[in-house]
Amino acid sequence: MKALLLREIKSFFGSPIGYLVIAIFLLLNGLFLWVFDGDFNILNSGYADMSPFFKLAPWILIFLIPAVTMKSFSDEKKQGTLEILFTKPLSLWEIVNGKFLGAFILILIAIIPTLFYVFIVSSYTAAQSTFDYGSTIGSYFGLLFLIGAYTSIGVFTSTLSDNQIVAFIVAVFLCFFFYFGFDGLSNLFGGFSNIIKTLGMDFHFKSMSRGVLDTRDIIYFISITILFLAGTVYQLKSLKW
Repeated sequence: MKALLLREIKSFFGSPIGYLVIAIFLLLNGLFLWVFDGDFNILNSGYADMSPFFKLAPWILIFLIPAVTMKSFSDEKKQGTLEILFTKPLSLWEIVNGKFLGAFILILIAIIPTLFYVFIVSSYTAAQSTFDYGSTIGSYFGLLFLIGAYTSIGVFTSTLSDNQIVAFIVAVFLCFFFYFGFDGLSNLFGGFSNIIKTLGMDFHFKSMSRGVLDTRDIIYFISITILFLAGTVYQLKSLKW
């Protein structure tokens, strides 16, 4: 699996894709957080916290992560190299985990420079107040789990078609539905609204953003990630046989 993981990372940074993903993520966040007027502008919010970033990041990642993962298996199918991959001394789970971790690490690298935002915002905190490191750390942990869930969805949808655009669109839809969809559905079912909300990523991400790492939130994200990775393995089995 290590060899496959290294191959995935090299493929990202051996072409403009890896650098482009990192640049787009940082550029969009930088413009919305520091330049454009609006709800996400930290300078106009009147509060020295990172909450605008953690409200914006899930939206950007909904499009960015599917763009990274759409070629994971769809390109292998199109090029006819998936059969060659099956002949490697790797289990299907190792193949899927290698693809998953390659994309996950790329997005993680894009997230790391945003820690500089924390330094800037905390430096401008008023003398009579303190910067809320607890909620910021919790939000970053939540963001890591969210990235894992988005990435597993993207890897799964890449097995559904050899067309990368189709894989991208389906991944965007599923990421959007699992993050925002259940919150919208909860408004339609008043009596079960609280239960339906807990099925969405938004509920658990906001819970972690309060600075408290509840095991229920962690189990939720891990379950979603494993569910879609298992779905990927199932799809590959059907393609293999």
